Amino acid sequence: MTEVPELLLAHHLKKLKLPTVLREYEKQARQCAAEGKDHIQFLYRLIELELIDRERRMVERRIKAAKFPAPKSLDSFDFKAIPALNKARVLDLARCGWIERRENVIALGPSGTGKTHIALGLGLAACQKGLPVRFTTAAALVHELIEARDEKRLLRLQKQMLAPKLLIIDELGFVPLSKIGAELLFELISQRYERSSTLITSNLPFEEWTETLGSERLTGALLDRLTHHVSILEMNGESYRLAQSRKATQSK
Repeated sequence: MTEVPELLLAHHLKKLKLPTVLREYEKQARQCAAEGKDHIQFLYRLIELELIDRERRMVERRIKAAKFPAPKSLDSFDFKAIPALNKARVLDLARCGWIERRENVIALGPSGTGKTHIALGLGLAACQKGLPVRFTTAAALVHELIEARDEKRLLRLQKQMLAPKLLIIDELGFVPLSKIGAELLFELISQRYERSSTLITSNLPFEEWTETLGSERLTGALLDRLTHHVSILEMNGESYRLAQSRKATQSK
């Protein structure tokens, strides 16, 4: 007879989508009985475990949806390797208040100084805070926009790109953009202006962005929108990747 309520309980928990409660209730019942805990404490433990597990699953889904090339945290970044970078400022950005305020971040510095790592770390922090994030490179984004335009689905793609609270555009400046590509990128950033946050990494100083965008007028208008509410991370110095490689070699 005891099997009937257990089967019904399992059925109800599955229907209510409480997998952690289903998995843990027997174990927690025995543990609470052994510790002399009452039914309220037993229920509290189960619900707490369910909430913790649910949040973990939600973070995993947000990380997957962000399309990070690799999840990297700020904990694994060696700030000592880039003395020009203000660690306190980066850790403050990791609290994600700037995203709630719909501000932007631009990380500038030579290739290999860890700009992508910082961008990924801030993106991961945003996912952990419950914010939707999307990661892409400038070249891939522009290619996607041009392809969508040619296939007459540009409005749909622009709507998708407006959805994330944080859009990370990596490696602006590595590849010169076509006139159409630069205009489409400008249009997207203009649509996100003061609606959502954008994080851009670039190996070029602002005065050289025209080389990538191809137009002084367009570059000025783009920077006007990006830098209205912005935190600029200066990441000048020796290659971060080179320093990490040296450290790994020396430790062998």
